[in-house]
Amino acid sequence: MRTRRVKVLGQSACYHVISRTAGGLHLFGPTEKEVFRKIIRKVARFCGVEVLTFCIMSNHVHLLLKVPPPSPVTDENLIERTKRLYGATRAQEIKAVLRGPDAAEAARLRSSLTRRLFDLSVCVKEIKQRFSIWYNRTHNRYGTLWADRYKSVLVEGRRNSLQTVAAYIDLNPIRAGMANDPKDYRYCGYGEACGGVRSAREGLGTIMESRDWRTTASEYRLMLYGKGSGPAALGTGGVLPAEEARRVMAKGGCLPLPSALRCRVRYFSDGMVLGSRSFVENFFQTRRDLFSKARRSGARPMRGSEWGDLSVARDLRRETLIPPQPAPP
Repeated sequence: MRTRRVKVLGQSACYHVISRTAGGLHLFGPTEKEVFRKIIRKVARFCGVEVLTFCIMSNHVHLLLKVPPPSPVTDENLIERTKRLYGATRAQEIKAVLRGPDAAEAARLRSSLTRRLFDLSVCVKEIKQRFSIWYNRTHNRYGTLWADRYKSVLVEGRRNSLQTVAAYIDLNPIRAGMANDPKDYRYCGYGEACGGVRSAREGLGTIMESRDWRTTASEYRLMLYGKGSGPAALGTGGVLPAEEARRVMAKGGCLPLPSALRCRVRYFSDGMVLGSRSFVENFFQTRRDLFSKARRSGARPMRGSEWGDLSVARDLRRETLIPPQPAPP
């Protein structure tokens, strides 16, 4: 396999994106996370990309994004997008060019703006660049902020695939010992939604295929915590302590889903494509150029938990699930 990132063109597609700081340094405190959170929303709205959920940690970020296929955009819509991203003054300058007498200049500007729409790479690059500029200026530093280009996994845009990856993303602060409940962590999609942010509720509604927030919240809560639906019920929800989880995995056992989602799951970062068997097989058949000639099928089973019908394109044989390390005393 020659690449760890794939993009689907000409149709709607969902992606789990992960990017880490250079050297894994813990650079993001509450102020940085708050600025980053706002930049994610602004850039995504400009690019026409839907943020289904996200999580900003102290040295990395997770994004679950839905990228629609390209569609015609009017000048009025371009002006409105630039206003949301750059502010009213810059939007007025762009408006003057687009409606000005120089047709060639207007065409160049229009083309420059529209090339930045409906594209995963452009959206992620702009999010990271804008945050890097702010961070370096604020902290009187220079140089790269990020370790390398981002990782991404193509995720099937249906409920089981999306809600499993989304729950994994929103549970990041729990795995890191930064919160007892993701609803209390402001810098993730679920925390935003519980705080009343409309766009965050809409993103989770897309995942859960529901327009009613009460229904969405109730069903997503079950995905996060299992039958107990809360931190106090983790024992009855089937979550095993880290040491017990390691013993089960060492014997080739299978963790309950709530326990598995509290581990680091490499399928979600390195699986290349994740979804139903038919979804992964269809990708394999249409993108044979990404796989070795000797390979005869695309879908590979996910091990270590009760994943339902989920498969991935990469067969990860070692350390597919890594239990969280105990918090330091």
